[in-house]
Amino acid sequence: MSFRTSCPSTSSAFQLVRDSLLQAAGLPFSDALSAEHIEQAFQAEGVSFAREGGAGNEPVYTPAVTLWAMLSQALFTGEERSCQAAVARVVLFYAVTGRLVSSTNTGAYCRARDQVTTGVVQRLAEGMAERCEAAAPEELKWLGRTVYLADGTTHSMPDTKENQAEYPQSSSQAEGLGFPLLRAVALVSLATGLIQGLAVGPYAGKETGETALLRSLFHHLQAGDVILADRYHGGWFMLALFRELGVDFVVRLHQLRTADFSRGRRLGNGDHVVSWAKPVKPEWLDQETYNRLPAELEVREVQVNVAIPGFRTESLVVVTSLLDPQEVSAKAVADLYRERWHVELHLRDIKTMMQLDVLRRKTPERVRQELWTGLLAYNLIRQSMLQSAAVKRCRPRTLSFTASLQMLANQWLIAATLPSRSSAHARMVTVRLINGCAHRVGNRSDRVEPRAVKRRPAPLALLTVPRQQARQALLAGITDK
Repeated sequence: MSFRTSCPSTSSAFQLVRDSLLQAAGLPFSDALSAEHIEQAFQAEGVSFAREGGAGNEPVYTPAVTLWAMLSQALFTGEERSCQAAVARVVLFYAVTGRLVSSTNTGAYCRARDQVTTGVVQRLAEGMAERCEAAAPEELKWLGRTVYLADGTTHSMPDTKENQAEYPQSSSQAEGLGFPLLRAVALVSLATGLIQGLAVGPYAGKETGETALLRSLFHHLQAGDVILADRYHGGWFMLALFRELGVDFVVRLHQLRTADFSRGRRLGNGDHVVSWAKPVKPEWLDQETYNRLPAELEVREVQVNVAIPGFRTESLVVVTSLLDPQEVSAKAVADLYRERWHVELHLRDIKTMMQLDVLRRKTPERVRQELWTGLLAYNLIRQSMLQSAAVKRCRPRTLSFTASLQMLANQWLIAATLPSRSSAHARMVTVRLINGCAHRVGNRSDRVEPRAVKRRPAPLALLTVPRQQARQALLAGITDK
């Protein structure tokens, strides 16, 4: 089975991906990822498939088919995520469209997949998120403002020398017992739920913390945007850098600060404006930037009391740069901070529902490609939810992510074989939209659950020595019998 590009990749070939997503002219957000956008991403990254083998039939793994197969792996879970399953889907696709592929060997697909760089899928994921955000109706925004959620997470990966070299395991784990760990910080739209940007780095080391990674995402922000984050991102310099960008912030008071509501300019009960003096320069900040930042940072502190039984926090202080109580009330600030919880749900969808908590590739570059392919698939699912929400005239966060994921995965192969303008394709588009509208998420904002599970895990012993050493001990025990 060979792949080559004796024929140049054209946008019409990438229509395969669009058809599989059941896009149709006139649907809201349908222009967020066009066949032309996909082709441009390949060209911008300079990706051109090398010819493998001698002259012969037309290539099986063209850039379009390879990307289609990669996305299918991200949409499926379990055994259906394997390379063998992806190749089987490619073979079936060609069979339905009138071409016989005799070999189901995974080698050609894996070599083709490795030529699709991380930059290609990252461009596609970020580009479509940006276009969806630009097309989002005003009613999805907060007081007419674009709000981005920022939060950090981690991903594990196979224990190989290459992965350990770039993403070392936690220092608390003994050598041979841990797994490489990647830290990531995501920038997620509150309105659409799409990943706008993601920065990754080692779990530990200089300039690898969440704040450093978040600073590398500043190019995604524009003046007038609002950042919604937890207390970890509430340090003086981070907030000052936000204001320098013209970006407002709503964060929880940093754990090293205390609020004294007897000071400052009083706006109401538990609501005042205070000035924070500039601290000494941290090591990571250059002198020029330090000198440029103001001597004082004016912020508004709002005390929020939580009277709901079962909630872990009874009172907290929210810090914001939205100083005018006539434009933004204290209640509006408190209500917005409560929306920060949605980023936890979005990260759960990515890591648990899409099973991206443990990545599968064995080298750092391929790990990053796998992660960004998964994020592209995630954004495509969110795009589908946006379209369903537009039909239902509701907020996309009220629709089920899992139901949309299942629908796209189950129709992936069938939709690819249907002509774009056929009546069958149009009926499947309708079914997808109806399915997305039909499954709603319950409004459980005050839900209280213990952090415990009833079902006991299987009583398996934990590996306390490297696996090779455990094997040798086991073999020694068997020999002694």
